[in-house]
Amino acid sequence: MLPQVFSSDRFEKVASYTQIADQLGMVLGPLMAAALLKIWSWEFVVVSSALLFLAADGAIATWQRLVKPTLAEPEAVSGSWAVPIITALQHLVRLPGLMEVVLLAAAVNLVIGATLATSAAMVTGIHHETEAYYAILQTVGAVATVIILFGTAHAPVSLKALGLVAYALIFLGGLMTGLASDPTVYAFGFVLIIGFDKMFSVFIRSMRQRIIPRQDFGKTTGLVVMLNNLSQPLAGLLITLFASQLGAGLKRDGVKLNRFGIPKSARF
Repeated sequence: MLPQVFSSDRFEKVASYTQIADQLGMVLGPLMAAALLKIWSWEFVVVSSALLFLAADGAIATWQRLVKPTLAEPEAVSGSWAVPIITALQHLVRLPGLMEVVLLAAAVNLVIGATLATSAAMVTGIHHETEAYYAILQTVGAVATVIILFGTAHAPVSLKALGLVAYALIFLGGLMTGLASDPTVYAFGFVLIIGFDKMFSVFIRSMRQRIIPRQDFGKTTGLVVMLNNLSQPLAGLLITLFASQLGAGLKRDGVKLNRFGIPKSARF
């Protein structure tokens, strides 16, 4: 819908602002909930959340009446339910550049998944920082994401350069979080990964919008997003399987620790 509604704007700008809205909601929502729970009972907080949802729906309905966007009707698919899936698979194999975009996104999601799965244990275990430090680190990552997205929306650079910068900095952040022995270095790498993840997402969405034919965009994007997101739970599974065998091997007071700061001799 976005390329049709905002056809006069660069898609990178449109995608950046939608990501900003999503990020602000993820950050401000829990903060607002925590503040309301201090002064109201949970029932009133739930009702307030429902009212906010209704207000959002009302705002979209009002916008539709005022703007009257023209949207192309989706083409009806005849035949078996498997036809759209087959079409999407054919596009994935045949469209130049689409498979590369899927593999790039899957690789980045693998780094993101590994970072999210280990961040709490790394910060409070290996680097011996407090829960408050971890909370501040998460906040800094969210703020950095919003700032980077604002820059992405207005940066006068090509889409290729945008993707290259985001991918390189996420890769650098992954190296820093994996090899850092200092919590400050780890924190910097963590912010690089979290902050530039959304910039890379803007690049991926823009590339998909350019590569996939408009009439098959929905069905193909559904398959592509599914394939991209498989690597995040895969990252958690790999960490579960190999964390103790391939840990950092640190020592504290002569006791060898695994990657999560737990003595390797410990039994649970």
